[in-house]
Amino acid sequence: MTDATQPQPENSGEAEETEKPTPTLWEQMGGIVGFISASIPVVVFVIVNLATGLGPAIWSAVGMAVLIAVWRIVRKEQLLPAVSGIFGVAIAAFIAYRLDTAKGFFLYGIWVSAALGLVCLVSLFVRWPIMGVLWGTLNGHGMGWRSDPKSRRDYDIATLAWLLVFAARVIVQQWLYNVDATTLLGIARIAMGYPLTAIALLVTVWAVRRSDRRDKLREEVERVAAEQAKAEDAAIEQQLRTKYDTAAQEPS
Repeated sequence: MTDATQPQPENSGEAEETEKPTPTLWEQMGGIVGFISASIPVVVFVIVNLATGLGPAIWSAVGMAVLIAVWRIVRKEQLLPAVSGIFGVAIAAFIAYRLDTAKGFFLYGIWVSAALGLVCLVSLFVRWPIMGVLWGTLNGHGMGWRSDPKSRRDYDIATLAWLLVFAARVIVQQWLYNVDATTLLGIARIAMGYPLTAIALLVTVWAVRRSDRRDKLREEVERVAAEQAKAEDAAIEQQLRTKYDTAAQEPS
């Protein structure tokens, strides 16, 4: 009779957790589900406003945003898109209510795009592209990329891409707002939302990868140079020790 037992794996749950890949920025934003979720309250607002009026449209959009947020929370999806969705729709609905016009629902988005576009423009003007600042802060690498002209140029391009996105949203949607084209304004809001954001993200990822490759290469060069300097110092020290040890051993 043997007491041999099969070994049980330890910390299997922890191992499974460590194997989970880090979510991409697109996934953190909600992915395709996030795009659809962000679009539904806008579609509901436009349809209900055309069918009934402003009041029901406001309550329908807010109610839909809450339902979507609850559904995403129950499914244990990313919390930030759910909360930000409710926040954005609530502010847009409040502005539409206060202005007593359906087109006011889209005014908050125009203001946000204008503010973000201004941040991008100022950052380019002062030679501190905001995309480089944000990435350097998030990954803990600091602002070392500013010493590399090529990295600074790449982040300039990424920041310019975001500036063009925000500027396009403001120009097109503000014009539609001024001519009272509420339905077209809703269509433009959806069409110029995640699709343009995805393009700007691709440019940003391109800039980040190029800069990171140069950062790693520069760090490797600095490491090799430090090791060589250390080896040379050790060799000189050894030569000096040998010299003085030999001198001390010679008879006077």
